[in-house]
Amino acid sequence: MLIRKSLSVSTLKKSASALSSTSPGSSFLAIRAVHPKSTPYITTIPPQNNLNTITMSSAIPTTPEALEAEIAVQTTRFNELRLNTDKSVATPEALNDAKKKLAELKKALGVAKAAGKERPKKDVAVAGEKADEKKKERLLLKTAKGTRDFGPSEIASCKDVFTSFGGSCLDTPVFERKDVLTDKYGEDSKLIFDLKDQGGEELALRYDHTVPLARYLAMNGGTVTHSKIWQVGRCTGETTPSLPQADFDIAGQWDPMVSDAELLSLLCTVLTRLEVGEFTIKLNNRKILDGIFEVCGVPAESIRPISSAVDKLDKAPWSEVKREMTEEKGLDPLVADKIGEYVKLKGGEDLIQTLVADATLMANKRAKEGVSEMEVLFRLLKAYQVTDKFSFDLSLARGLDYYTGIIYEAVAAAPAPKKKAAKKEAEDEPEIDESTVGVGSIAAGGRYDNLVTTFIAGANGVVPGTKEYKKLPNVPCIGVSIGMDRIFALVWPKWVEKSVRAKETFVYVMSAGDGLLEERIGLVRELREAGVKTDFLAKTKPKLSAQFAAGEKDEVPFAVIVGTEELGEGFVTVKEQRWVVEGGKKVKVESADKGTKVKRSELVEWLKASAAWAERETREWA
Repeated sequence: MLIRKSLSVSTLKKSASALSSTSPGSSFLAIRAVHPKSTPYITTIPPQNNLNTITMSSAIPTTPEALEAEIAVQTTRFNELRLNTDKSVATPEALNDAKKKLAELKKALGVAKAAGKERPKKDVAVAGEKADEKKKERLLLKTAKGTRDFGPSEIASCKDVFTSFGGSCLDTPVFERKDVLTDKYGEDSKLIFDLKDQGGEELALRYDHTVPLARYLAMNGGTVTHSKIWQVGRCTGETTPSLPQADFDIAGQWDPMVSDAELLSLLCTVLTRLEVGEFTIKLNNRKILDGIFEVCGVPAESIRPISSAVDKLDKAPWSEVKREMTEEKGLDPLVADKIGEYVKLKGGEDLIQTLVADATLMANKRAKEGVSEMEVLFRLLKAYQVTDKFSFDLSLARGLDYYTGIIYEAVAAAPAPKKKAAKKEAEDEPEIDESTVGVGSIAAGGRYDNLVTTFIAGANGVVPGTKEYKKLPNVPCIGVSIGMDRIFALVWPKWVEKSVRAKETFVYVMSAGDGLLEERIGLVRELREAGVKTDFLAKTKPKLSAQFAAGEKDEVPFAVIVGTEELGEGFVTVKEQRWVVEGGKKVKVESADKGTKVKRSELVEWLKASAAWAERETREWA
């Protein structure tokens, strides 16, 4: 029997004991062993009366076949003993002893077979290398770098606010014809991720939701008026792989700044509902900024490039921005200095008065119009009671070319988590949670009054600035894009602690006693048809405890229990369940209440009259 070095002497002794007892005529058990540091050698173990002596011998080794023969003999003896009616012979002790010996023989056979299958020692190193290679080829279950998954609860808050503000959902393709996206983003156009279909059509992944929305409105002939549209989906650039964004846009002709204030109020509501903590929304107006450039002496063809440079002031000092303006974009240093005096200004409503007092700036038509719009906007924001959330910041530029009026950007007060330091060797590099790296700006947007008309003109071959262009439908728009990845980098730890509900299930239907599967399904159907979000455990005869556990996992407010007797009487039992936050964690409120009997015909009315239903409606439409 081939024995590796891991086989102990005690195991050998047990094997010898078992075999010697079944073969009394045998004087030795021959075992072939492999010494860990030498050539194979033969050892023999004497029979049971002298197990402590181990000697060397050239006897023929015991094979698995020999052990199998001994097992067959021992099995026959055990069965004969078990069936023997003479209780003086078939004693419990004798049966246990025979059973134990049979088990020891089988164990020895297993060891012998396993040893026979082992590879020679020289192959161990090679096998180890192959095992390491196989281990390195394991499937790494994680999302691609720069991406993450988002569960139902993480998107629901935005959708609730969007619908409460009267929005309708739109879903546009993740890619567009490249000519639709070209020349819409200014310097950011270089970030567009290009594609090509099998037919050779030039395509590109959408960079945002705004341009696809404008294309959609133009395809409808610009006839959409007073429309509120929301979108939730992923947008992709060469340096921003698959970032999820939630957008809300208002299209159509409205009175000045009404839709602007409405949208900014929505943004405040979303960020407050998501519990991002303290945040500030920086405000500016492209008309004011362009007026400043004109007053300072920036050539018309350089306004957009200079605007892109100014937009970097939140990430770079003025000295670097000025160097880009002068050295890279050829602006006169004196002109850059004049711009610097303006873009360093920031404040609240008081900044409006500062600009009004600047006669040079107010002599510019565009700047004066922009300042007038900001006066109206702040007045409306007071009505929404959100002025404390805003900062009028003249350095905000927003680099995208299509903005024409008010622009804004929301920034969280909480600092962005720091990245983990990278290790020297790539193979030792730790897994980094991408969702906790780099927060920065969490939402941004602005007014884009000409983008839809630009698409309509392009489709009809009309040149901008001509009489034909002025006759085209005009669909002014304003929108905001909320960066879900950055927001959830902030709020996810809080949501984990609070165990935020991922579902809106209001009732969990259960059965007591018999499974009553058909009856449960019937009640679930009735409640769903009545507008009550309902679920049940998809098992034929589930235990009541398992059903309660399933409902409690989703924090379902009501458990509706059906029983054979209650069904016959036309009743069901309703038990209300509540959860509270204690010590930063959600815990169920324990109650001795056994539930309330409710007529099945009155169940829907009873549920919708409950305080929990009222809270649900308040939460949805707040």
